[in-house]
Amino acid sequence: QVQLVESGGGLVQAGGSLRLSCTVSARTFSAYAMGWFRQAPGKEREFVAAVGRSGGGTYYTDSVKGRFTISRDNSKNTVYLQMNSLKPEDTAVYYCAADSTMIATLPHTVEEYDYWGQGTQVTVAS
Repeated sequence: QVQLVESGGGLVQAGGSLRLSCTVSARTFSAYAMGWFRQAPGKEREFVAAVGRSGGGTYYTDSVKGRFTISRDNSKNTVYLQMNSLKPEDTAVYYCAADSTMIATLPHTVEEYDYWGQGTQVTVAS
């Protein structure tokens, strides 16, 4: 059983920063590509960022490029999302997810991920 637990959400002023963490209980954390998604009230869950198994490859949705950085520490079974220059439109519940499929391209849709965390709220005040 793979379990994901997010932390680090909270309330921040526009322009501020937060770092989200997601700790994964899995025998072989490095076997999973990892992603972050977010869901705002009344909207569908959307892709934010993904990182490959070794951490060498990353992929971002256009709206967060240059502001957010995804990384992972395989020795700690943890994936991070550093969020800088936050905007009110970044307000959402943020979820981390794990994908066990061994494919070359980084997964970026909800359907591609096998396991999900419970989410952590990020609120950006204007």
